[in-house]
Amino acid sequence: QEVHVSDWLLVDQARVNRFAEATGDHQWIHTQPERAAAESPWRTTIAHGYLTLSLYPLLRGIVAEGKPLFPGVKTVINYGLNKLRFVNAVKVGARVRSRCTLLEAEEFKGGVQIVEQFTVEIDGESKPACVAEVIMRLYV
Repeated sequence: QEVHVSDWLLVDQARVNRFAEATGDHQWIHTQPERAAAESPWRTTIAHGYLTLSLYPLLRGIVAEGKPLFPGVKTVINYGLNKLRFVNAVKVGARVRSRCTLLEAEEFKGGVQIVEQFTVEIDGESKPACVAEVIMRLYV
């Protein structure tokens, strides 16, 4: 069952550059707009695939201050991924949003573990940027 569709988020060069700084991945297809315009098959810089994946907490609303995603849950922990594919590149300047579908929910001592399919759509594109099965543990 689909449980969440986020608002659109602009992926700008400043966000890509900050991600490059944080990870040390300064590959030119991400950080050099002039070179990318001349040499890249996308003719512009693109977001890192892992940047796209890392938007999960923001797009899912897990980190929205004062707006608990799961009432009664004290802590939400990223437990990992089952599957991950980067299907399409996110060009800098594009807008993305997420669609989340609940795949599984299972109780464990102290909480509930859920598995969601996280799909990152690109505005105006038919193929998504990223599809992942995300596992979260919700502690009560």
